[in-house]
Amino acid sequence: MKTLIIATNNDNKAREFSAMLKAYAIEIKTLADFPTIPPIKENGITFEANATKKVTAVVQATGLPAIADDSGLMVTALHGDPGVYSARYAGDHNDAANNAKLLANLGGVPEAQRTATFHTTLVALQPTGEKLVVTGELKGRILIAPRGDNGFGYDPLFWSTQYQKSLAELTAAEKNAISHRGAALRQLMTKFDEWWAPQK
Repeated sequence: MKTLIIATNNDNKAREFSAMLKAYAIEIKTLADFPTIPPIKENGITFEANATKKVTAVVQATGLPAIADDSGLMVTALHGDPGVYSARYAGDHNDAANNAKLLANLGGVPEAQRTATFHTTLVALQPTGEKLVVTGELKGRILIAPRGDNGFGYDPLFWSTQYQKSLAELTAAEKNAISHRGAALRQLMTKFDEWWAPQK
């Protein structure tokens, strides 16, 4: 069985990929299976740069094909911030602090002008150099206060016009049906066979 590395320590992300790829005879591994790979500094200025940096480091360290993603929230009134800095907007991966900073920076901005986009870029890379880049987006707006207990990150503040709920009020299945990562994964699957062909 061929192996594919998902360049993450996030079990939820790994499960999403496994579900998408269940029709293939592929063993999915994550960074947790390769503890000797040093931490990868994501200091690119675009989502694609960060995802490429991550996936390149993993492929070079293991000699195996890999997929990495970089995702973030882009708020119109904040000129696209926090963008690539979404996870460390107020420090390092502190969801509560990030949400508090976002609300503070949007203080006084009327509801109609709090439009935002969740973005994901996925980069798949073969050891032989074949590269595949896909993206996915979800548009909505930022609430004035958190709502809901599900999800993670900015989900309690992100209002889905489709469901008329925050992402944190949705079930996992509802969120996956519209999420930026789900959209990127579906894009990936339309091109996966061609990219994976060298491994067959």
